[in-house]
Amino acid sequence: MRIRPTDLVDVLVYLVVLGVFIQLFPAVISETFLLALLTAVLLKAVLEIVQLAKRSAIARIKGSDRTAAKVVSVATLLVLLPGSKLVVLELVDLAFGDAVRLGGFLDVTILIVVLMLARAGVRRAFRGRAAATETRDA
Repeated sequence: MRIRPTDLVDVLVYLVVLGVFIQLFPAVISETFLLALLTAVLLKAVLEIVQLAKRSAIARIKGSDRTAAKVVSVATLLVLLPGSKLVVLELVDLAFGDAVRLGGFLDVTILIVVLMLARAGVRRAFRGRAAATETRDA
């Protein structure tokens, strides 16, 4: 598996957002910068897997003609949405113990939403910059 430039940018964006949350929310704790960086890498890996699962479920909803398959896919999405936050909390606890805490369910939900929005914003900014560069070079 290759690491793409966007993966590195995502981890850096996640690190910045995580740092902001550590500063603003007392329930979000990382004892060191290295642990915050490793947490950002863990979040990147988990959120990529969750995104793949969500896309797969949505594709099955759109692509299936059978009601049973659509119901199962919708149920999968309904479990995935809150379940992914619980998985993140557990994995961070298993990996880092008391040295890193992402708060409770609500804190991690807000964190993940902000992470995804920041990631989308940075990607959109780079995409716009790449298009402007291509136009200028042509």
